[in-house]
Amino acid sequence: MKFARLVWANLWRRKGRTVLTLLSVAVAMFLFATLRSVLTTLAASEQVGSESRLVTRSAIGITFPLPEAYAGRLAATDGVSAVSWANWFGGIYINSQNFFAQFAVDADTYFPMYPEVRMPPEQLAAFMQERTAVVAGKGLMERFGWQLGQTITLQGTIFPGDWDFTIRAVYVPDNPSFGDENFFFHYDYLLERTGRFVTPGWFILRLGDPSQAAAVSARIDEQFKNSRAPTKTETERAFQAGFVTMWGNVAFLVRAIGTAVFFAILLVAANTMMMAARERVHEVAVMKTLGFGDGLLSALVLVEAVLITGVGGLLGIAGARLLFGATRALSSILPGFAVAWSTVAFGIAIAIGLGLASGAVPAWQAARLSVVQALRRVA
Repeated sequence: MKFARLVWANLWRRKGRTVLTLLSVAVAMFLFATLRSVLTTLAASEQVGSESRLVTRSAIGITFPLPEAYAGRLAATDGVSAVSWANWFGGIYINSQNFFAQFAVDADTYFPMYPEVRMPPEQLAAFMQERTAVVAGKGLMERFGWQLGQTITLQGTIFPGDWDFTIRAVYVPDNPSFGDENFFFHYDYLLERTGRFVTPGWFILRLGDPSQAAAVSARIDEQFKNSRAPTKTETERAFQAGFVTMWGNVAFLVRAIGTAVFFAILLVAANTMMMAARERVHEVAVMKTLGFGDGLLSALVLVEAVLITGVGGLLGIAGARLLFGATRALSSILPGFAVAWSTVAFGIAIAIGLGLASGAVPAWQAARLSVVQALRRVA
């Protein structure tokens, strides 16, 4: 109890300094949790795709479409059990700030390809029967306050004009990284409105034997190698990873910022503890004359440092988890974005480590302080 009272008294000796240091640690750890969550979300998104599905796209780039006639040839390829296709739509809802992914899909074949996308059978049936119907993610419905049966209008960018859609089904993904803010509508509707000008952006293939993915991919690309639209075929997981690389070397950037944050916190906390130690030279000398041991005095300094960084770190990381969990602020940019419990645990461990590192030198100085020299210095 005496030890706890001493630590408490030391913490609040300079209330303003303690609070400011704690808040600086909290802000820095909030930033750390956000940055690391970007990495963990990107890593998780690379695992969304199935190894039993292939994606065939243009070898030139994802923005170049493929002829619809490829569907029959792909379906006839040995090892392929089903084929579907999709297009990126890129419409605007009210304003450009309301970004979400929109796909025109071949409804008859697309959803059977994705059993992880769950929705009530009666809603799926209603979607299939209406050309302008939409399947929207649960997160998208909550984000905009949409209701089942509501008609919404998107302003086309790639495909100009106002496009009216009616929400007939709401899906929930088995894997959060798939994202619950996607918007799926009939490819036939896109085909009709564009005067049959549009062609598939990419094809999705289901394999009978996932172990044959490499062989089937090579077979398909060889088949279209000398055509007017050569292809690149890869597993859906590799396709997703390709989208991640479009961000550039995000991992390096985030780690570099994280390292800078770490050392900034360390310097702030170390400076606080060094200032506190200098102010207590006379007090430490008196405590030593009263019989306080070197170990106890060192522990007082270390515990104080760990409490400041630990509480600050906990506030920052918990704040990030609660904020992003409640507001879904980044989920439209990064589907499935969340502060994972592993990030919370890692962040708290870093905060405690920072406390130990920043308090190590002042604790060592307190232990080796000479009573005579300390009293003489104060005098």
